Amino acid sequence: MPVERADTDARYEDALGVRYAVFVDEQGVPEDLEVDDHEADAVHFVAYDDDGDPVGAARLREYADGVGKVERVAVLESRRGEGWGDALMDAVEAAARERYDELYLHAQLPAAGFYDRRGYEREGEAFEEAGIPHVAMRKRLA
Repeated sequence: MPVERADTDARYEDALGVRYAVFVDEQGVPEDLEVDDHEADAVHFVAYDDDGDPVGAARLREYADGVGKVERVAVLESRRGEGWGDALMDAVEAAARERYDELYLHAQLPAAGFYDRRGYEREGEAFEEAGIPHVAMRKRLA
């Protein structure tokens, strides 16, 4: 399951296409919230199927000293359950180990079990972000 850093304009556009399909079109997140001030500072990832079609995306950025924040993890609805989420997170975590001691994220509540299985621990109470219930989660990398 190839996951690439979206380090070219074409790959970045592929990642954005997945994000818009999942967050804006499917989940109704306002378009102006999907692309924010952190785009340029983040490392973007895109997953491609065997036909070269983009099926997943994620981004990683600095959150605090020694802490990276995982954001915008998305897999096209038609491709969920095939392991793309794990492939994306494997790539994100591998890249994060080069710079960070731990990772932090805001998981949508229905996806929190996925992150639980990957060793993330929940912090605090659920909260709403972009009209969707989330929970903060953290994982030590070292």
